Amino acid sequence: MLRHPDFDPVAVSLGPLSIHWYGLMYLAGFAAAWFLAKRRSHQPWSPLNEAQVEDLIFYGAVGVILGGRFGYVIFYNFPQFLQDPLWLFRVWEGGMAFHGGLLGVIVAVALYARKIKVPVAALWDFIAPLAPIGLGLGRIGNFIGQELWGRPTDGPWGVLFPRDPSQLPRHPSQLYQFALEGVVLFAILFFFTRKQRPPLAAGALFLLCYGSFRFLVEFVREPDSHIGFDALGWLTRGQELSLPMIIIGGFLLVWTYTRNEAAPSGAATAAPVKRRTTKKAGK
Repeated sequence: MLRHPDFDPVAVSLGPLSIHWYGLMYLAGFAAAWFLAKRRSHQPWSPLNEAQVEDLIFYGAVGVILGGRFGYVIFYNFPQFLQDPLWLFRVWEGGMAFHGGLLGVIVAVALYARKIKVPVAALWDFIAPLAPIGLGLGRIGNFIGQELWGRPTDGPWGVLFPRDPSQLPRHPSQLYQFALEGVVLFAILFFFTRKQRPPLAAGALFLLCYGSFRFLVEFVREPDSHIGFDALGWLTRGQELSLPMIIIGGFLLVWTYTRNEAAPSGAATAAPVKRRTTKKAGK
């Protein structure tokens, strides 16, 4: 059995202002996405030029924050929202959900694609390899903050979390998710997108892989105490929300490659997007 180091979840305190490690991980994730997007913007088939990357990251950050909060409230605590609608806006009390953040990013990126007049699919594919960095760092933040831990285990890798009222050795599911959703998913998408692919292929692969990884880890992750198991005595809320990702991602991946093979040579593969070189628009 291993013991959690019991890190202080507050990284920096400046008078009444406290900056948590989880928030710093968000900032680090956006910074890493910005850096990678800058480099990827020089690919011949990139839908963006380098000057437009900052606006893309801004739109994505807004989508993550708004979507993540709405998703947490709607998917995980809707009864509380009905009793206290203003709770939605008390973000300092915590509560973000990946699946809501994903929907928020999809909408935000679609709006930005419309603004700069590039194909939405091309921009979704562009951001697919950027997301796993932030996802992985977020799971490290969960581990530091001792939240979203795993189910009890008698394995030697079990971790005793000091803030766990049950004081049972548990799966460090946050680290499993860091490895799968962060490291492995990033490697898959990074190398997959080094070559030009059919439209929506990268985005579909992200949905399929993340959904599959999340579905598997949920078997060793402790269900939310106020929800428990949703169906069949074993299906969690996270698994229910990940199943559509697996189905949609798999369908889109097969569809885009089937469409590409059926089209005349090269016709279905997105041509390099003509990128504007004018000054970037303000936020």
